[in-house]
Amino acid sequence: MSRVVVVGSFNVDHVWATATLPNPGETLAGRYSTGPGGKGFNQAVACARAGADTCFVCALGDDPGGDLARSLAADDGIDLRALRCDAPTGTAGIYVDGEGRNSIVIGAGANGELSTPHVEGQTDVLGRAAVVLAQLESPCEAVIAALRAGRAQGATTMLNPAPANAATTRELLALADIITPNETEFAGMVTRHVGERIDGDAIAALDQARLHALCRELLPAGTVVVTLGASGCFVSHAEEARRGDDKAFHRLAAEQVRPIDTTGAGDAFNGALAAALARAPDAAFAAHLRFASRYAALSTEHEGAALAMPRHGDVIARFGS
Repeated sequence: MSRVVVVGSFNVDHVWATATLPNPGETLAGRYSTGPGGKGFNQAVACARAGADTCFVCALGDDPGGDLARSLAADDGIDLRALRCDAPTGTAGIYVDGEGRNSIVIGAGANGELSTPHVEGQTDVLGRAAVVLAQLESPCEAVIAALRAGRAQGATTMLNPAPANAATTRELLALADIITPNETEFAGMVTRHVGERIDGDAIAALDQARLHALCRELLPAGTVVVTLGASGCFVSHAEEARRGDDKAFHRLAAEQVRPIDTTGAGDAFNGALAAALARAPDAAFAAHLRFASRYAALSTEHEGAALAMPRHGDVIARFGS
């Protein structure tokens, strides 16, 4: 069973490529493009292209943006379970500078209408899922319903606690077997749930044992993967559940690539990790992490979000595994 159910958002991305990111009050010239995005859809596309049978549960407007989502999901063989809403399909405004860094503003639209009944109504796919993956661009109640349903059916539950300004609760975290924050998201959750203030920019330089201890306080019974951008990633397992790894915690260096656009890199990582877990559940977690890291690195060599996701064969051709 290699099915991944992704519950999350779809946005129409409006992207401006500029030499530098704009400062307050500043007007810059840039190159404009538009295309599909949203953390949920990006991750669903990554799952599908990384080789997993993928279902995407979301909410869409009855408008051209919703039509785009339906068409693209069909192109990638994604089983789309969309709640049709009166609200417009979600949008995002994205600025990308010459070094591939980005700033993003989200207009939730229909994503904010994703309901618990709609999620709970997908029992046929949730009951066959190897992995259930969610993010926080959708209502928290719907995300909780998805993770709870996945947990009840024996699926591995994954939470990408993004964006960083989204609130997390202990109830939400307790339903996740794996959480995958970036540095900023991790720092915010440690402040909220552990009561210790740390600088997100300093996390990559933290002593590994100290970082592991913070992860254990944040998610005592699960696995925490902190993505660190160009510094790679860090994984921390509960001692009694190392997921096939020899060590309870370790670092993985980033692959060397030439990034053009990092907009969807985190989503590429999450989708590829979910797909790897679904395709080979008995393999060591370190192997899944390596594949996800390579997949995400490769995605940054192309512009865009969902459409920049590579295929499984691309990763094999570039890295050999």
